[in-house]
Amino acid sequence: MTFEEAKELAASLREKLEKYSYQYYVLNQSEVSDFEFDRMMHQLMELEEQYPELLTADSITHRVGGVAENSFESVVHTVQMGSLQDVFSEEEVRDFDRKVREEITNPTYIVEPKIDGLSVSLEYRDGLLVRGSTRGDGFVGEDVTANLKTVRNIPLKLNTDVPFIEVRGEVYMPVSSFERLVEQQELADEKPFKNPRNAAAGSLRQKNPKITAKRGLDIFVFNLQQLEGHTTNGHKESLDYMKELGLTVVPSYKAVTDIDAAIEEIRRIGSSRGQFGFDIDGAVVKVDDFAQRELLGSTSKFPKWAVAYKYPPEEKVTKLLDIEVAVGRTGVLTPTAIFEPVQLAGTTVSRAVLHNQDFIDEKGIAIGDDIVVRKAGEIIPEVVAVASHNSENTWKLPEVCPSCGTAVVKEEGEVAVRCPNIQCPAQLIRNLIHFASRSAMDIDGLGKAMVEQLVKQDLIHSPADLYELKADEIAALDRMGKKSANNLIKAIEKSKQNDLSKLIFALGIHEVGEKAAVLLAQKFETMDRIMSASAEEISSIEGFGIVMARNVENFFRREANVQQIERLKACGLNMNCLMEKAGDKQAGKTFVLTGTLPTLKRSEAQAMIEKQGGKVSGSVSKKTAYVVAGEEAGSKLTKAQELGITILSEAELLELLEQ
Repeated sequence: MTFEEAKELAASLREKLEKYSYQYYVLNQSEVSDFEFDRMMHQLMELEEQYPELLTADSITHRVGGVAENSFESVVHTVQMGSLQDVFSEEEVRDFDRKVREEITNPTYIVEPKIDGLSVSLEYRDGLLVRGSTRGDGFVGEDVTANLKTVRNIPLKLNTDVPFIEVRGEVYMPVSSFERLVEQQELADEKPFKNPRNAAAGSLRQKNPKITAKRGLDIFVFNLQQLEGHTTNGHKESLDYMKELGLTVVPSYKAVTDIDAAIEEIRRIGSSRGQFGFDIDGAVVKVDDFAQRELLGSTSKFPKWAVAYKYPPEEKVTKLLDIEVAVGRTGVLTPTAIFEPVQLAGTTVSRAVLHNQDFIDEKGIAIGDDIVVRKAGEIIPEVVAVASHNSENTWKLPEVCPSCGTAVVKEEGEVAVRCPNIQCPAQLIRNLIHFASRSAMDIDGLGKAMVEQLVKQDLIHSPADLYELKADEIAALDRMGKKSANNLIKAIEKSKQNDLSKLIFALGIHEVGEKAAVLLAQKFETMDRIMSASAEEISSIEGFGIVMARNVENFFRREANVQQIERLKACGLNMNCLMEKAGDKQAGKTFVLTGTLPTLKRSEAQAMIEKQGGKVSGSVSKKTAYVVAGEEAGSKLTKAQELGITILSEAELLELLEQ
């Protein structure tokens, strides 16, 4: 194939893929099969790899995720991305209407669902997406263009080459994507996201766009920020125009001419919450006419031309029928309530996690009780309280593991009850999935389905068995061939070269996460030294308490664990720390984090500070060097101002750490 032929084919594939993608993700239609779509995408990626000069800024291949970014650059918003005033009663909505009518006559309102996600700005120049950024504090956000390009219903190129347009939208995680993600996190005994909004925010703030691409995010555009080359006079007109450009705008927006009709629409949206495939937390009422908005103006905090009505959580009383107990990857026994099915937020629910024995004791829960349930974040069912006790005896966790019969234990200072037997069948599959996960040994191709097959066929009984697998054994499994088997063997072989910290995390030591694994590896440098270390030596590491240190010591005192590590050594796994030790640029300085940062999780900010030798504290004192303040910073910020401590924004923190 000549270059000109490749160029023509790439352009044709791009045009078709954009068309099919728009049909699927925006119009909910499908002209071609998923297999055919993926085949064309793969063909285009191969062409762009063979001829890099064919890769264009608007190529749909960007949606699979670009290269990892080390940090997000700051973006100053030309038009402020403000917030709305919340109201919680219909009377407050009527009060809003009365105030509007004191300033203007005959307002038309637009009522629309309030999507519960992460607010972002999208900028297009000559029809091409040039930048995407987070809201941040409303004035300064973070550039997340690479991540936003992976969101399937964000067009990389508009239907019209408008000179310039900036729109505001809400990135969210659909309920189906959220439920899949939580299932994966629970399977790996990771702390699951509490609700879709947190999941969306955490996914969009990933430093690696390829991770974002796998999270199944979507967007609804709900506001026009700036526009050149075209004029719109009202909110509904602007939404219609943005829809013509190919943007997915907020659904079910409706124009009404009086407040009674607005309230009726608020009620209708509220009653339909369970029918949406996404999470909403309210309804927004906006004055339609832009000229009237100018007359109404804004307060120092909110525009006077809009309010956000927040829906109260729906609660139901039902009867507790039973309590089931599951054994997790780390052996933790988790009780789950089974109750008579009830309708909550539009769906039927009959199960809710009861967390631990302390939670059950606090509420005095017993089988047969009438319990109050609701959906946390409109998604996850939870037990709120006991409406009426029908039994005198509070339910208790079993004294032996329901899977293997081993006596359960409860460590000092813990609320969890766990099975200490690492050979417990209930723990095996989850342990293996965790061992192979990206954050651990990162064995590509060894997911849940493959692990289950290997265990079912009696090919593996421990992590060490993975390194003794043969390609022909894997090739004989369902939906596997020689090529796939060889690729998996290569991935397993490659994992032998991982840093010691990844192996420590992969072992699943109780309470030892990625950060703690890195600290252990850097402190002791070899597996042998970690295995022989005492709890007192381990607790000398900054950030390690005596309980966590004892968990490490106890893990390496168990004969079965020692044998497992000896087998891994014999298989050729790296047992040495290959990482650079933490720097000392911020050594001796104490940081305090408060409020919600625009793009970084607190754990990420803390890791960055500690990497340079700084310390993160939970309280402000005269010894504090810096307070890093985000949205809704509270008393810690006030105290820091009183003490004259330097206040940093997230952007200023990143600048300090980069110096």
